Amino acid sequence: MTKIRIYELAKELKLSSKDLMKKIEDLELNINSHMSSISSEEAEMIKELLTESPKEVVIDEVELIEEEFEEKLKNTSKNKKKKKTKHSNKNNEESIKGDGFIIEIENNIIVRELAEKIGVNSSQVISKLISLGVMATQNEMIDADIAAIVADEFGVKVKVVESKEEEDEFELDFEDKPEDLQPRPPVITVMGHVDHGKTSLLDAIRDTNVTKGEAGGITQHIGASTVNINGKKVVFLDTPGHEAFTAMRARGAQVTDIAILVVAADDGVMPQTIEAIAHAKAANVPIIVAINKIDKPTANLDRIKQDLVEHGLVPEDWGGDTITVPVSAKNKIGIDDLLEMVLLVAEMQELKANPNRKAVGTIIEAQLDKGKGPVATVLVQKGTLKIGDIVVTGTASGRIRAMFDDKGKKVKKATPSIPVMILGLSEVPNSGDLLHVVDDEKTARQIAESRKDQLREQMKSTYKVSLDDLFERIKEGEVKDLNIIIKADGRGSIEALAHSLEKLDTEEVRISIIHSGVGGITESDIMLASASNAIVIGFNVRPNLNAIDVAKKEEVDIRTYRVIYEAIEDIQAAVKGMHAPKIVEEVLGRCEVRATFRLPNGNTIAGIYVLDGKITRNSKIRLLRNDVVIYDGSVSSLKRFKDDVREVMAGYEAGLGLENYNDIKEGDLLEAYILKEVENK
Repeated sequence: MTKIRIYELAKELKLSSKDLMKKIEDLELNINSHMSSISSEEAEMIKELLTESPKEVVIDEVELIEEEFEEKLKNTSKNKKKKKTKHSNKNNEESIKGDGFIIEIENNIIVRELAEKIGVNSSQVISKLISLGVMATQNEMIDADIAAIVADEFGVKVKVVESKEEEDEFELDFEDKPEDLQPRPPVITVMGHVDHGKTSLLDAIRDTNVTKGEAGGITQHIGASTVNINGKKVVFLDTPGHEAFTAMRARGAQVTDIAILVVAADDGVMPQTIEAIAHAKAANVPIIVAINKIDKPTANLDRIKQDLVEHGLVPEDWGGDTITVPVSAKNKIGIDDLLEMVLLVAEMQELKANPNRKAVGTIIEAQLDKGKGPVATVLVQKGTLKIGDIVVTGTASGRIRAMFDDKGKKVKKATPSIPVMILGLSEVPNSGDLLHVVDDEKTARQIAESRKDQLREQMKSTYKVSLDDLFERIKEGEVKDLNIIIKADGRGSIEALAHSLEKLDTEEVRISIIHSGVGGITESDIMLASASNAIVIGFNVRPNLNAIDVAKKEEVDIRTYRVIYEAIEDIQAAVKGMHAPKIVEEVLGRCEVRATFRLPNGNTIAGIYVLDGKITRNSKIRLLRNDVVIYDGSVSSLKRFKDDVREVMAGYEAGLGLENYNDIKEGDLLEAYILKEVENK
């Protein structure tokens, strides 16, 4: 039976929740708050009672109406089972189109149009949306996934068709003539289960070491690198290997030509391995299996091959067509054989593109740099990208001011399959966005603004998904909604967190990522969280002082992390039981670096001014640059003039040194905090 909350009904009747509760307080409906639920039958009868044509009504008439209403409720209760069955049958026949009818929609559709396609009135669709927790008017837009669920309620199936892209509208892309195509380097994605040696294999191939300094041992951002093999260029996408990054890995398979699947010889095919196989197959990408760690005593190649067979990859030496290469990334065994197979498969594919046209590429990674502004790594797929080109990607536009290759060297152009980092965009684009070169800045801005308008329309309904009070729902034992806002230092981290958190959905708890963005946590993030009862998650970023003040006032919970595993584990614990953490962080204060001093021993001392709270000698400390965490460690020294001190209060200056860290700059912020143990109640 469809339920509706009191505040939703009040909104429909254009009353405040308080007024509505007062009007129906004598009806014995067991209503405790604006979050209480009533059945659709009860709601209809309340509407019938309160929307009578306005006239002078004496007390006796009101009592009579209430008595009639109570009688109807009794009848409803007596016939509950019968009504439920009847309602269920009605649901399957409500649509004029009939059960099993298929309608076609694009990625987004206006509620009114969806109702017309299904063959019902808008109010019926809106009612279904409300039951799903989606607040949308008949003129607002919903996405295809929600539309499919609603249509299914009416016995109608949805087929999502490709919408007319703005690329077509602005003629940004076109098919190249066969005679214009020229050979291009292959793009390789290395996939694999966490700890199976994906990053180590890339290190062995490039003869570099990129694993040091990565928090939690996970590659935090997607990058790309170019390697010369026997005089031929091969491009490798550095997609993170942990399960948390499945979404980015799937996107990587969309732009790649060959997938190298890394499987540990002593471990076997694991869940992330299976997901990687599915992504590569879905993108119709050839798979080369690198069986890694063959130097381990417990390595068992036959068992690995048997596992592969069970998932549709039959090795060549077992009569199939899947190339398998035994390797040891650690000892650099079999690397040449693997690369030889890569070149062989690439040669068979006859990879080509037209370099003599306006460039089209894909954003591999993007982030905000304090000194350079928005920076993005682009994998060029068609044409040649040049300095000075005017580009548009997602809602960002701009003129390319500079380009750098994967070694950090400035370049003037990039041909198909070549990855470059570009500067000059108006904002940080999303990973996976297409980048197009256009004729002039006016066209670029026009396309970007058009896309922004579309996003605003979508966000109107997105932000209305849930305004429920989480704790009220828990208290009532009903479905819990956990709304989350994610802020991080890069788009890759955002996608990873969002994908992982959304997978924590259970029957009891629904997780909704209502907003995400690159950069520190701001006051506007807190206000949005307050309005939508959301928690704010920061990854490698911190809130500024204004945001902290507003969060205290609005009672918004901010959680910040430096390792993705910890964020996932914390939210998982909250989802399962909303348990309070045993260890909590207490921020003591913040100070600003106003000068730096180099000591004879090479250490750097920061001349600080304490802005808020206090800085103590024994506190933990993190260095923030543009609200992004650069360092997290301990205080090595704290002095006022020449004397060591235990603490410095707000409004005072001091000299502060960081343990094993000297890259301190004027304008940096330092945040002092302690970790406290909390007793379980």
